[in-house]
Amino acid sequence: MSVAPGPTAPAAEGATLSRGPVRRLRELLLHPGFGKLLTVRLAAQWGDGVFQAALGGLVLFSPEREADPVMVALGLATVLLPYSLIGPFAGALLDRWDRRRVMVVAGAVRGVLTLLTAGVVLAGVTGPALYLGALATIGVSRFIQAGLSAALPHVVAPEHLIGANSLVTTSGAVAAAIGAGCAIGVRGIIGPEDADAAWTTSVAAVGSLVIVLVAATIVRGSLGPDERTEAAQALRAVAHGLADGARAARDAPGVLAAFGAVAAHRLAFGVTTLVVMLLMRNSLTDVGPFKAGIAGLGEVVAAVAAGLGVAAVVTPWLTGKVGRAGTVRVMLVLAAVALLGLGLPMTLPTILAGSFVLGLVGQAIKLCSDAAVQREVGDDVRGRVFSLSDTTFNVTYVVAVAGAAFLAPPSGRSPLLLVLAAAIYLLGLVVHELALRWQQDRQGGTQPAAPSATSASTAPSPSVSTSSTSQRADGPGPDDR
Repeated sequence: MSVAPGPTAPAAEGATLSRGPVRRLRELLLHPGFGKLLTVRLAAQWGDGVFQAALGGLVLFSPEREADPVMVALGLATVLLPYSLIGPFAGALLDRWDRRRVMVVAGAVRGVLTLLTAGVVLAGVTGPALYLGALATIGVSRFIQAGLSAALPHVVAPEHLIGANSLVTTSGAVAAAIGAGCAIGVRGIIGPEDADAAWTTSVAAVGSLVIVLVAATIVRGSLGPDERTEAAQALRAVAHGLADGARAARDAPGVLAAFGAVAAHRLAFGVTTLVVMLLMRNSLTDVGPFKAGIAGLGEVVAAVAAGLGVAAVVTPWLTGKVGRAGTVRVMLVLAAVALLGLGLPMTLPTILAGSFVLGLVGQAIKLCSDAAVQREVGDDVRGRVFSLSDTTFNVTYVVAVAGAAFLAPPSGRSPLLLVLAAAIYLLGLVVHELALRWQQDRQGGTQPAAPSATSASTAPSPSVSTSSTSQRADGPGPDDR
């Protein structure tokens, strides 16, 4: 499909950055496709918030209630690992099936699983049956979110991807928090018994209903994938999903480096998570408005959430100044400094300040990573790469918590672990730079040209102008340098 000539990537990005944030937000929301994807994301994460808060009494969703570091790690592994291990294989389906249909079907399946889990709770069943229902529901929800990320370049112009990711992820986190608040409110009204928890859990199915209704209004084929293969090829793609995603990430300039930074952050964040949990439970006491215990963990979560919100504003601005790679460098160094300066004192005020910085850092790195995948990975494998990203995001976190569990004292006071976490950030910086240099060496030391408007996908969304079609960069764009 021919596309009307447009500005080159540098000119387009410069023009975008010269606009104010309100105008950029208005431009995003004017695209019907983006608004619908955002609605699906909000409904999915609102439902997640309701679902997990309704079952919040379980160790499955509240590992922070455990005093034993090993049990904390086990609880987190139960929540995060199952879908993460099958994600790359499921991601292959996102590259073979109409993503709009995937959202409709997965939303319906999620609703059924939510109601079945509520039925298990109502029947008073515990153990494997409850865990299986809960984990299956979470897994389908994560599958939907991976599909949304893979579809985003079909409704957002390339120069708007970082801003779009910032809006989507931040508003999604807010929706999850609102969902949790709704669940707590419903439990307060109907009661704290197990039967009451079942009715509260069933409320999460409302989010699934919204997903199905909104996704059904999206034009068929408008979210990709642009090219599909026959059923036999799809089965092979599922079987080789992990390898396919890894190869695509390896071959995309900037993506491999970004994954290294994401892995470093999640490793360090996992170590600090365990330290903070143990400090709050076993060592620290209230100091004025700063609380210890479960209340203190709530304040830490709020500080991290505040960092996420600031990242949504700071990241697009910073990438406009120093590029994606430069933003990742700044954030990795900032995290290491924050851990040494704010983490080592191990007081409530400094822990909250450090949590804010790590929330900012983690979100900024993830936004840059998502934008790299969306700009540099072909639409035919993008779902697998996003699923691989999700796996990296979760597995490294659980591995870090598990490793720290065997090194942390029960009190949580371990300067060694915090120094180790800071060193991991700096190691991540080294890996990031080596990956970028390796990519340049593979390309003969030349800087590939930035993508132009003529490299647009052959299957743009009918609801999006030609300047907003998905693109694959043959090399790093101007914001990678």
